[in-house]
Amino acid sequence: RTRVRIEVFGAARGHFNSMSSILKRMCTVHKARLGFPGPIVKRLFSTDSGTAEAPERQGLVDSKRVVVKVGTAIVSKPNGRLALSRMGALVEEIADLVESGKQVMLVSSGAVGLGRERMGLSKEVVSNVQNVVERQACAAAGQEVLMSTYDMMFNRLGLKSAQVLITQGDFLMPDRYTYLTNTLTRLCALGVVPIINENDAVTGSMQLDPSSSGKVFTDNDMLSSLVAAGTRSQGLCMLTDVDAVFTKPPDEPGAERIKVYTADREVVIGEKSTMGRGGMGSKIYAARVAAQGGVNCAIANGIDVRNISRVFRGEDIGTLFPPEDFPSSKHQHWLAFSAQPSGVVGLSQDAVKRLRDHKHDQEEDVFNIRLIDITKCDGQFPAKSTVSILDQLGKEIGRAQLQANSQEIQETIAVGNAKEISFHNSRLVAKAADIVIMH
Repeated sequence: RTRVRIEVFGAARGHFNSMSSILKRMCTVHKARLGFPGPIVKRLFSTDSGTAEAPERQGLVDSKRVVVKVGTAIVSKPNGRLALSRMGALVEEIADLVESGKQVMLVSSGAVGLGRERMGLSKEVVSNVQNVVERQACAAAGQEVLMSTYDMMFNRLGLKSAQVLITQGDFLMPDRYTYLTNTLTRLCALGVVPIINENDAVTGSMQLDPSSSGKVFTDNDMLSSLVAAGTRSQGLCMLTDVDAVFTKPPDEPGAERIKVYTADREVVIGEKSTMGRGGMGSKIYAARVAAQGGVNCAIANGIDVRNISRVFRGEDIGTLFPPEDFPSSKHQHWLAFSAQPSGVVGLSQDAVKRLRDHKHDQEEDVFNIRLIDITKCDGQFPAKSTVSILDQLGKEIGRAQLQANSQEIQETIAVGNAKEISFHNSRLVAKAADIVIMH
């Protein structure tokens, strides 16, 4: 019989969570027996919150490949140092998910904040968009601390981890997007936990400016959504420092938790997090992108990391973003959410109706774009470029990758392609696989 004597000093919840996680793993892995009856152990170390499962969250329960996203506020303390007790409990929660049969990817912020503390720089210096090099230096120093801590913790639990640092270009270029998502999928299949972060050491701090254009993602909230959808994951747990999405900032009177988010809900957004780049607004937008990629997404409080298990047990906590209609292929999802359009084409009313009517079945004979369908072309672009598709009112309805360049399209429009159907203007310029209709 193995007896373990534990003396707990202090009442910090994070330390108790970490201690209970360690004891649970000791009982599981080493089959040790504590010096008191089993039912007491089960009650003491249970992660059951007593919250009933919600039927609309069954997709999270059934998910086989999932992404867990944690922000700077979860992995570090206000002074910039690692929150070791929370990180230990986080790794334990992920180990439990893996043990239950799920493939798990972890998107973790925190490198810049940790590097700032190590480099002795102030928050004001690092958060200033003009101090690009300082931020990059902090990211380089902090990423090593973050990853080595994760690797040590996962290794202690018998799990393998892999560092994956991502840049904007990995999503902008279709080949790199395919290589990235295939690598992540393969790592999961091999039982490895990919630990993902943006490579801030080379991307600079332009993402601090919410008005910056030409960016696929501006924070790790959006990065986690793109990773989840690109790897065809079924679940995404986005952890933050508040309990859920509320109708207004939760510290204001009358704020109500939104259990299931719908597009018509009005939300008053408060200030964004102190050291992170994202706020609740960015999390809502990212969660909607994930949902449009067919992912069951939940935003929940990560200060108590036991919420990870609760989310994937389908308990009614946080805010659920149910999956919506989503592009049927990885390439179409890339077109919808990662590709940057090089130009704009307007389509005839008949072409728009045809594409909308067949957006689900995508029959090759009708779900396509021909030269004769195009009534407007703005921008200069070569063949195989991504363009925005507009209806007759100038509203974007989707995107396509065209097999014709802008000059050829503009010349065809100039001679009046709608007057007469010819061999030339009936030519196919976008097939079903290269079109995505979003509205």
